[in-house]
Amino acid sequence: MSVPELGRLGFGAAGIGNLYRAMDDAVATATVAAAWDAGIRYFDTAPHYGLGLSERRLGSYLATKPREEFVISTKVGRVLDPVANPTGAKDSDGFDVPADTVRRWDPSESGIRRSIEDSLERLGLDRIDIAYLHDPDVYGLDEGIRQALPALEKLRAEGLVGAIGVGANSSQALRECVLAADLDLIMLAGRYTLLEQPAAADLLPLCAERGVGVANCGVYNSGLLARPVVPEDAHYNYAPAPEDILARAKALAACCQEFGVELPTAALQFAANHPVVRTVVVGASTPQQITQNAQRMTTPVPAQLWTEMVSRGLLAEELIHA
Repeated sequence: MSVPELGRLGFGAAGIGNLYRAMDDAVATATVAAAWDAGIRYFDTAPHYGLGLSERRLGSYLATKPREEFVISTKVGRVLDPVANPTGAKDSDGFDVPADTVRRWDPSESGIRRSIEDSLERLGLDRIDIAYLHDPDVYGLDEGIRQALPALEKLRAEGLVGAIGVGANSSQALRECVLAADLDLIMLAGRYTLLEQPAAADLLPLCAERGVGVANCGVYNSGLLARPVVPEDAHYNYAPAPEDILARAKALAACCQEFGVELPTAALQFAANHPVVRTVVVGASTPQQITQNAQRMTTPVPAQLWTEMVSRGLLAEELIHA
């Protein structure tokens, strides 16, 4: 299976699933529309995002567009089961939505098939271009490798999904999956960024060797690299940033400033420049955010910025790609 063209920048749809805060339907639609207007044609979602809300909102907008003009990915591994007697409580997993369904880890072939069918219904589509196994490093890596990956290979062979892959925060877990199955893509979260590049040592070379593409996400490191000036209360890995991490981010920002480049612009473009990276996926909770990210991806960045980062010990020389 050849992976479809994804474009340099993709849209991550967790935000329109009410990640951390509620968003009304009009703002969600406007945000996806801003991505489309900026030329983005790759959209990534998951049942996990807002207990299906992200898929429903994304599908509703994309229904207005020709199917052959966009690429959509969703995720498998967790199915959504209805709650027998909903209490009106909110979801406890970071999304501001009613907890009227519950996530259940099910990496079996039947669970994967059900997940795909449910996602197609929520999206209102007849096919999914890319299916990723979602967070097996959190819920059960051995089970995921043993059950879910063969199931995904089977669904791809049957033509029920296009490309297959795995999405995770752990570069080691992703390496094990790449070794265990014939994957088309991985979705790498936060492990190859301007701040830190643990995936560069062995995961990305393995992907190059095996012809596995990378959708790079989490490239702002929980927002630490998302602003031109790094705030003192910045977060890293969803917690207050440790002093050494904060100092490194500030040094990167200062170096960028000397070359007239904003830190988020450098962060986006560095994340896109490795040869195996097919796209950088970023989220947005307003139209302005995704428009700004699209502009940052095309802003000129002088090559001297990267070499200066190397000279200051902020980047390894082998990580600079023409």
